[in-house]
Amino acid sequence: MITKEEPTLQKGTTKMPDIKELEKICSQVRRDIVRMVHAVNSGHPGGSLGCTEYFTALYFAVMKHNPKAFNMDGKGEDIFFLSNGHISPVFYSVLARSGYFDVKELATFRKLDSRLQGHPTTHEGLPGVRVASGSLGQGMSVAIGAALAKKLNNDNRLVYSLHGDGEIQEGQIWEAAMYAAANKVDNLISTIDVNGQQIDGSTDKVLPMGDLKAKWQAFGWEVLSTKNGNTISEVIETLEAAATYTGKGKPVMILMRTEMGYGVDFMMGSHKWHGVAPNDEQLAKALAQLPETLGDY
Repeated sequence: MITKEEPTLQKGTTKMPDIKELEKICSQVRRDIVRMVHAVNSGHPGGSLGCTEYFTALYFAVMKHNPKAFNMDGKGEDIFFLSNGHISPVFYSVLARSGYFDVKELATFRKLDSRLQGHPTTHEGLPGVRVASGSLGQGMSVAIGAALAKKLNNDNRLVYSLHGDGEIQEGQIWEAAMYAAANKVDNLISTIDVNGQQIDGSTDKVLPMGDLKAKWQAFGWEVLSTKNGNTISEVIETLEAAATYTGKGKPVMILMRTEMGYGVDFMMGSHKWHGVAPNDEQLAKALAQLPETLGDY
């Protein structure tokens, strides 16, 4: 049973930032994303930009976690699993900016012998990463296992996971969904990035998924939705509301509507930026739209 006692761990790294501070973090994270993928002409900027508010909200305002004392068990703290691992640029940026490792290491993204591979891995021991992800559809199963481990350990903290809407075309997601509901994994809050885009086009053209809210409810989950997952105050409110449903016998799903490429006008809403890096001219245009707020790496 999840209780609502005052946590001993900090939210984010030091204190609860206000919305303006969080928006500044988002701008810097977006700068990191476009600079990282540009530097190696490789990576996935579209979904990373679209999920920036989610990651910033989670790591700087919502989760109880300890960046300076990372361990794989995560006992006594909230833990997160990224299932759609190709959006590693936003994950790495937020991990660095929240204190898991030196921000300067972002400059090694996708380079040989780097800990920051295109998809997160664990063999190099990067703080903040608890599972290799990139093979789509697997992250929810891992998150369920971690949530059950917390129950066995009488650990009342929560497990979070993030998934792409294209990713949920994978059958393993729905096997995991059935299992979580049947076994009352009620310390899990999963989120789907509903941006309507995937690598080959819109999700409606590739494989329409119908009424996602009705589907997840039919599978036995508590379902919440955001109208705009690129408004950080709404993301925080939704994540906090989701936590009030934990401990009540059902896993919790958030359907988070975002725009792919958000924050860079020529990338917004287009599947073409799913996995394409900007050239020099495009990088300059992108950075002109994204104020430097925390200092570039």
